[in-house]
Amino acid sequence: MKKIFLLIFFVAGCGMMAQQNPVLPADPALKTGKLKNGLTYYIHHNKTPEKRADFYIAQKVGSMQEEDAQAGLAHFLEHMAFNGTRNFPGKTMLDYLENNGVKFGTNINAYTSFDETVYYLSNVPTTNQNLLDSCLLVLHDWSCGILLEADELEKERGVIREEWRTRGGAQQRLTEKLLPELFRGSKYAERMPIGSIDVINNFKPEEIRAYYRKWYRPDLQGIIIVGDVDVEATEKKIKDLFESIPLDEERAQRTYYPVPDNEEPVAVLATDKEAQSTSILLYYKHDPLPFEIRNTQAGYIQNYITTVASMMMNERFRDISQKPDAPFTSAFAYDDNYFIAKTKDAWTVVAGSAEDKIKNALRAIATETERVKQHGFTASEYDRARTNILNGAENAYNNRDKQKNSYYSQKYVRHFTDGEPVPGIEYEYRLLQSVAPQIPVEVVNQAIQQLIGDKNIVLAITGPEKEDLLYPDNEELLQILLTTRNDEVEPYAEETFNRPLIDTPPVAGTLVEARKDEDFDATVWRLSNGVTVILKKTDFKDDQILMAASSHGGTSSYALQDPVNSKMAGQVAPLGGVGDFSLTELPKVLAGKNISISPLLGIMKQGFNGTSSQRDFETLLQLVYLYFTSPRTDQDAFESFLQRAEIQLKNAEAEPSVAFQDTITRKLYHDNPLFDRLKAEDMDKINYGRIMEMFRQSFSNPGSFVFAFVGNIDEEAVKPFILQYLGSIPGKYARNRYEELPMDIAKGTSETIFQREMENSKASVFNIFSGQSEFTRKNNIIISMLRQIMDIVYTEKIREEEGGTYGVSVDGSIARYPEGQTILQINFDTDPDKAMTLNSLVKGELRAMAENGPRAEDFSKVKEYMLKAYNENIRENKYWLNQLIDKYFYDWDRHTHYLDALNAIKPEDIQTFVRDLLAQENEKTVVMLPATTD
Repeated sequence: MKKIFLLIFFVAGCGMMAQQNPVLPADPALKTGKLKNGLTYYIHHNKTPEKRADFYIAQKVGSMQEEDAQAGLAHFLEHMAFNGTRNFPGKTMLDYLENNGVKFGTNINAYTSFDETVYYLSNVPTTNQNLLDSCLLVLHDWSCGILLEADELEKERGVIREEWRTRGGAQQRLTEKLLPELFRGSKYAERMPIGSIDVINNFKPEEIRAYYRKWYRPDLQGIIIVGDVDVEATEKKIKDLFESIPLDEERAQRTYYPVPDNEEPVAVLATDKEAQSTSILLYYKHDPLPFEIRNTQAGYIQNYITTVASMMMNERFRDISQKPDAPFTSAFAYDDNYFIAKTKDAWTVVAGSAEDKIKNALRAIATETERVKQHGFTASEYDRARTNILNGAENAYNNRDKQKNSYYSQKYVRHFTDGEPVPGIEYEYRLLQSVAPQIPVEVVNQAIQQLIGDKNIVLAITGPEKEDLLYPDNEELLQILLTTRNDEVEPYAEETFNRPLIDTPPVAGTLVEARKDEDFDATVWRLSNGVTVILKKTDFKDDQILMAASSHGGTSSYALQDPVNSKMAGQVAPLGGVGDFSLTELPKVLAGKNISISPLLGIMKQGFNGTSSQRDFETLLQLVYLYFTSPRTDQDAFESFLQRAEIQLKNAEAEPSVAFQDTITRKLYHDNPLFDRLKAEDMDKINYGRIMEMFRQSFSNPGSFVFAFVGNIDEEAVKPFILQYLGSIPGKYARNRYEELPMDIAKGTSETIFQREMENSKASVFNIFSGQSEFTRKNNIIISMLRQIMDIVYTEKIREEEGGTYGVSVDGSIARYPEGQTILQINFDTDPDKAMTLNSLVKGELRAMAENGPRAEDFSKVKEYMLKAYNENIRENKYWLNQLIDKYFYDWDRHTHYLDALNAIKPEDIQTFVRDLLAQENEKTVVMLPATTD
């Protein structure tokens, strides 16, 4: 606890604090309380999204409350909450909610972890009081009224088995191998939430009912309601509905299980035949802040210090990884829970490594950690990190009245489960503004030095298991840590940056045309160099401007002759940075600015995505100007990229899903090089100079670009920047074209079944039905509805009734290019013995859709959800940005009369669409089965 007392001592010395360590107040907008039975509630009135609310129930119960014979019951119980409750038997809960546009999987969901289980209903319309009352009743039933009927339990066993099968990949197996070693002597060692398949298959109904009665109780439950609700009326209803739930006086004690300390460093190795990469995890364990400290100013400052230290450490790691022959492919550090435990924290360093350079990578991250311990961070590093944190707080403050419900509801969940402070955005902003400038770098260095101790060190290595791969033994690895700890490390040195992005501002262009788009309430400008600019002012965020820009062409003219460089151009071209600044220097130059920008170079088009605050809008456009006029090359950054990419691709084939995807690609596109997966050996074919030629050519004429800006825009304020940085780039108006390329899916019907060695016995099934449809708004709505309707059908028929899969994935689209190319894609994982039978059912349901059309109730649910989603989307800046690009770049108005088009769709339209697609007889199936041994 030494670090806590150090911080409290420092806090007490801050002039703004009258008390030694005052408790943080709760957000004034938050209504919270505790009922007599111990249930905690949180209610927050919020208007973003409009007329919507979130309903959560958080349980301080997870897999850690299970005994050996119960392993998996906490997760199984979570599933059963959707299979019948006291007031909503069977599937009536889901039916009722989906009939009101609240969609299962999207707005209705839950998760189970080691120490908590959380259920939620999100984006619930608040215009229907009966619906709101029903959502409270749902939370009540999840609290104490889950039926756990025997027949429903039997059905769900199959679903859980298939979830275990679907998620049982290399990462799951590596985690299962690590836990017993990382948590030796702790219950955390043996409580993976997915549980034991033997328990899942064989537990008796009364066992899960007993678990439910024992642990789902009001003193361990928190109700969170955030949105456009009447706070006082909601509080009364919570009291009326939940206060009568009894609390057993003889209840079991809820224990948070400890994690033992270790005097000497511990090293652990876990390998898997299907692992694709090598990772190093270095932990410096320490005690977490007690709950009573977390919600104080000292607790808040402790979190600030570890956050700012993490930011500085990660900047150093990022700089190293960008150099040729870097010792690791990536690395980052943070202070939080020790892996998955709530009762122990750790300063954690994670690195990716080449499989033959583990010792080098470990030595590098240990050396950098020791460098910080011995010498701390520099004043310039700290100034940048502190400025970025303050800028983030300012951005949240500027948009404080437009934060979404989810921002608050998730915070309140963490307050209930972990004690996270919830003082509100305004208080946090003012606290940071007051305290952060008073915390010198010396205090941060002293705190981080205490976190990086000489005891409680744990090292874990994970990677591929191969016959020719020999890992360093534990003694070698621990000796590296010991040697590094005893080495004298040089202090960190860095170059400071105080140069402007652009030394001499360019001569501004002029505005040659301005008009109003009344339908979209937008302004359209044509600049003297041909650039088209569309601006739409909104009030959805108080301080946000989004940008998108597009021009046709991309690498289409090079793609067939030079497929590798064409595919990699978008990743490689930005590696050098812009102007006088490398990619590692840019974040330092831009410290304190709320800005992001990504140049895009695809096969068919090029452009930008970006965002900024109002204050930093000029900087955003300066970067656009530099990408057009001064893209920078950096051979060192390119060499580093090649090395990292080769390491990442080297073991790709170890994962069975890669073979599955390769087979699908061959069946759909034969030998078309445009769709070949890039392999490690392809890295030698990448030509940096050629890619930069492609980039410069694609961005040679700004007059072919459409720029759209959406947000809280003052047209007169942004106009000078647009004219100076967009209008000044040499160019003229043009409508670029892309080269037509062979991208059609192969016609005909085929079925391909192949075997692949795999650690987890699983069948993967892929179906695609392709053909031609008109690219119209009506057809795009129809295929979206079809996809969602089939989701409902397959969830009922294949997941629930058959217990055959964790989920059937359905996707569908109609392409702009090749124009009208239509695909409906259906895939799932399952038991190999069931694969072909289930696939017959999957196809049969699709053919039934062509013969009979959708059920009225399914059609109604999907339509209701799409109407609700539309009313949510039109209050989003991203929605309008996409609409403007569609209209002015693609010449396609998706927005105007959308509701009329949606309301005009009838069930028979869905039926006709499916029938016409299937009639074209382009159906391909690929099935991957585990290899059998004789």
